Amino acid sequence: MEFAELIKTPRVDGVVLHRPFMPTVEGTLCLTGHHLILSSRQDNTEELWLLHSNIDYIEKRFVGSLGTIIVKCKDLRIIQLDIPGMEECLNIASSIEALSTLDSVSLMYPFFYRPMFEVVEDGWNMFLPEEITLTLLTDEWRLSSVNKDFGVCPTYPQLVAVPKAVDDDTLRKVATFRHGGRFPVLSYYHKKNGMVMMRAGQPLTGTNGRRCKEDEKLINATLRPGKRGYIIDTRAINVAQQAKARGGGFEQEASYPQWRRIHKAIERYNILQESLIKLVEACNDQSQSMDRWLSKLEASNWQTHVKEIVTTACLAAQCIDREGASVLVHGTEGTDSTLQVTSLAQIILDPCCRTMRGFQSLVEREWLQAGHPFQQRCAQSAYSNSKARLEAPVFLLFLDCVWQVLRQFPCSFQFNEHFLVLLFEHAYASQFGTFLGNNAAERLKLKLPQKTVSLWSWVNRPQEMERFLNPLYEPNNLVIWPSVAPQSLLLWEGVFLRWNRSSKCLDEAYDEMVHIIEYNKELQSKVNALRRQLAQLETGDGLLETP
Repeated sequence: MEFAELIKTPRVDGVVLHRPFMPTVEGTLCLTGHHLILSSRQDNTEELWLLHSNIDYIEKRFVGSLGTIIVKCKDLRIIQLDIPGMEECLNIASSIEALSTLDSVSLMYPFFYRPMFEVVEDGWNMFLPEEITLTLLTDEWRLSSVNKDFGVCPTYPQLVAVPKAVDDDTLRKVATFRHGGRFPVLSYYHKKNGMVMMRAGQPLTGTNGRRCKEDEKLINATLRPGKRGYIIDTRAINVAQQAKARGGGFEQEASYPQWRRIHKAIERYNILQESLIKLVEACNDQSQSMDRWLSKLEASNWQTHVKEIVTTACLAAQCIDREGASVLVHGTEGTDSTLQVTSLAQIILDPCCRTMRGFQSLVEREWLQAGHPFQQRCAQSAYSNSKARLEAPVFLLFLDCVWQVLRQFPCSFQFNEHFLVLLFEHAYASQFGTFLGNNAAERLKLKLPQKTVSLWSWVNRPQEMERFLNPLYEPNNLVIWPSVAPQSLLLWEGVFLRWNRSSKCLDEAYDEMVHIIEYNKELQSKVNALRRQLAQLETGDGLLETP
């Protein structure tokens, strides 16, 4: 298919762009296969480049011969285009709708994007499964290639970490007992006490209470002598009971006597999508009184979902760090709420995950390689009027939870809020191939490393990295315990209100804070140098020099 077939009117002059808190821009609107571009007449530096894949929904309005298109984006911004001529407006709208809803992944912009920067470090090779997992291994664990060619589990990577005491034949049998073939694999090894966190899909016990001796052997192989473990099921008990009628279920106490099962309800799919829609609707409503606005905010239940995830992650971390017990986390498929919990628990437990590289590695290991279906979940954002099928802001909720912890421990993270916002944006629409596809098998089939550029290749360039570093960062090797009290969990304004307010004052305040911190560091460096010279003078080793 040629993109030109979908572009009825490639260029229109005299188009006026309206954006909140920014001056209007009049110029020329151009449509390409992947971008909506508006260039200013007055100022050649004023340009809007908008990926078609970032467009969630458009509205058309007409007053006489003047047409208006309201473009609502997946990154939650709303822009208005006033287009002279009804026919031109209809053609532009029709083309945008067609180009923003292409079905074929191979027609998306990452396959056509050519970087203007030199790729110094290839992001596709930074976080290979074997290299990431090797850092987790001990004498009790091994790397298994049982899933070579994705034959055992289509949503797992080809290499997984499993107990050494369990052979590949046993893993194949366990896979038939777990939803989607997602048998228990190592997610995290806690170096402090040797406890582990695993993740899996639900067991297929059904109404007959089916057992699997191999599954019991695999899970028990992770326990130390005399120790108990915890199974954290991210579904309410009644939901888990209902799953039995559909062939699913949960671990029976009689079959897993050394494990205690805890149910922590985390919502899924359409409930999360509806919550996001209500939240964004409330944030965009500037006409309500404060009480009414807060009421709408609460009614969205978004903060409730954030609290549920943080609470469950804290529970998993507590079991591992304070009780010295291993943990298995699963919900139904093991690709959504399970990953929210296992990844956030690692943020709490592991200081490495709070560094720039460590967090990227965590996203690769616990989201991309673990089989979170980004292509399905991020197909729509908060504005689309299409009926939601498998769309849900699962990854955005995780990023929100990370931001809550970052805000409570502002000196313990090497990266800043801008980096989290960047990941949100690129998960929904990007020039990079990192978040394309739903699992490792699909990405291999699409040949993404050969045909697209990795987001990590760009992020880790020194000149880009600087924007995402936290000036307050001081390495903290301790476990951090976030609060879930109502006053501790706030609305993430950097995402949900950033297009509804002027950021000028906040940007200036942030720049001033960075300047003060750098000045203080420079001053401290001079003081330390002076102290060293004074010490040398006192011992007669040197003369005092002015630093």
